[in-house]
Amino acid sequence: MVQIAVIGIIAITLAIIFKKGKEEYSLYISIAACFFILLWGISKLEVILDAINQLQGYIHINKAYVGILTKIIGITYVTEISSSLCKDSGYQAIAEQIELVGKLTILAISMPIMLALLETINSLLTVQ
Repeated sequence: MVQIAVIGIIAITLAIIFKKGKEEYSLYISIAACFFILLWGISKLEVILDAINQLQGYIHINKAYVGILTKIIGITYVTEISSSLCKDSGYQAIAEQIELVGKLTILAISMPIMLALLETINSLLTVQ
C-alpha cells in the first residue's frame, strides 16, 4: 500500500507541475496513475474472490448470489474510478450521472437477492 501511495503522490506532483504549462498532460498523468492503481487493485481481487469462495463452502451460499456480489463489487469500483476521473477533469455533471447509473445498476442486479430474502421472510411468517 505504501508503494501505491508513493506512486499516487508522485503522479499528483507531476500533474501539478504540468498543469501550469501543459494542462492536457496533467490529465493524462492522472488517468495513467488511476489505471496503474486499478490494475494493482485488480491483482488483489483474486484474494477476495478466494475468500468469498471459501466462505461459500462454509455456509453454503447459492453460487448465483456470489456471482451477483462479485458483479456488485466490480460495478462499484468502475463507477467510483470513472466518476472520480470525470470530477478531476472538471465534469461534475457527468460524474454524477455515472454515479446514478452505477447505483441503479447495482439495485437492478441485486433484485434476485432481495426477492429471495422477501420470500424467506414470507415463508417464516406464514409458518407461524
